[in-house]
Amino acid sequence: MTDPENQAHHPDADLNRQALDFHAQPRPGKIGTLITKPAVTQHDLSLAYTPGVAEPVRRIHAEPDLAYSYTNKGNLVAVITDGSAVLGLGNVGALAGKPVMEGKAVLFKRFADIDCFDIEVDAESPQAFIETVVRIAPTFGGINLEDIAAPHCFEIEQALIERLDIPVFHDDQHGTAIIIAAGLLNALELQGKTLAESRLVVLGAGAAGIAGVHLLLALGAQPDNILCVDRLGIIHTGREDLSPYKRGVAVATDKRTLAEAMVGADVFIGVSGPDLVTPEMIAAMAPRPVVFALSNPVPEIRPDVALAVRDDLVMATGRSDYPNQINNVLGFPFIFRGALDVRASRINQAMQIAAVEALRALAREPVPGDVLDAYGLKELHFGSDYIIPKPFDPRLRERVPVAVARAAIDSGVARLSSDH
Repeated sequence: MTDPENQAHHPDADLNRQALDFHAQPRPGKIGTLITKPAVTQHDLSLAYTPGVAEPVRRIHAEPDLAYSYTNKGNLVAVITDGSAVLGLGNVGALAGKPVMEGKAVLFKRFADIDCFDIEVDAESPQAFIETVVRIAPTFGGINLEDIAAPHCFEIEQALIERLDIPVFHDDQHGTAIIIAAGLLNALELQGKTLAESRLVVLGAGAAGIAGVHLLLALGAQPDNILCVDRLGIIHTGREDLSPYKRGVAVATDKRTLAEAMVGADVFIGVSGPDLVTPEMIAAMAPRPVVFALSNPVPEIRPDVALAVRDDLVMATGRSDYPNQINNVLGFPFIFRGALDVRASRINQAMQIAAVEALRALAREPVPGDVLDAYGLKELHFGSDYIIPKPFDPRLRERVPVAVARAAIDSGVARLSSDH
């Protein structure tokens, strides 16, 4: 049992209490519903419900796409989990994952004005989860999968993409991959390197790691230049314990350990766990390296430790209290906004790459004063401490959805033109 006296002196005790109060008061939870039409008179109610509601029902029955005209489907996303990989807390179950899903809904609404229902599915198997989502999908314009453990997350997402005609997006896979790629391309440019020529080490072969590798390959990374590392070491072609998803990132190499992989590496990307990278590993990297230590809340190596070893590196973490936060909120609200705006049937790789390029380009532009004020900064310029936009930059809402929508149209998955 936890000692209450010791717990009271824990450095996070005050924050934990504030968080509990925040979630409980003045009413439990973080989201609700909003009536968008008048409901003041009897006539209002006769239009909102019976008998008036019968007419849109008849129209949608005859032409299903009219659901986008007469219901909230076109601006409604489901945030769905099975609770098997919640934040850094692991398999806490569907119900315990609900605060996180509500939080995700807050971010969708705050940053892209997208309405969300959070849905927690107590499923005994991936197939049961898939069937549940398929059956409720008519309600929504898009599906955001969240906090689902690998390798089931890959199977679930692919099956839903194949069976549904609305965007299905596992943010822990592709959202993370998109922000990593945008930041990495800018960091490599600052270091005078190219993705095609760089040697990369990816520590962590779960949802984010494997999706990140696939996106970087699509952007020009060379397969033989990427070493992925899991708990058992380097994922190489001689291993017989690999899932199909890990087998897809395996390479032929004599190297076996993370330390061996780091020798001469240009890039380290960590999506794994705390304090797994030593100062010696950083010292062994190539000149002008890029280090993305994204484990949260404790990175694979802390910036002060890494920078004490190397003063020629560009570093990013997943934390907001260090420069260059790799934060998924830079991506998923705006990616869905663009997809919904043109009624895309899916979020394909072309749309993901468009988001990468839009984010990458925005970081190079002068930063508006209101963004500086929001972060208490006097100045901010493209450079080693600013390789990716800040989440409260209002230009994200202007740039990323437009780029994603255009890519959806150009790649043939949009049902509407962008000027509809």
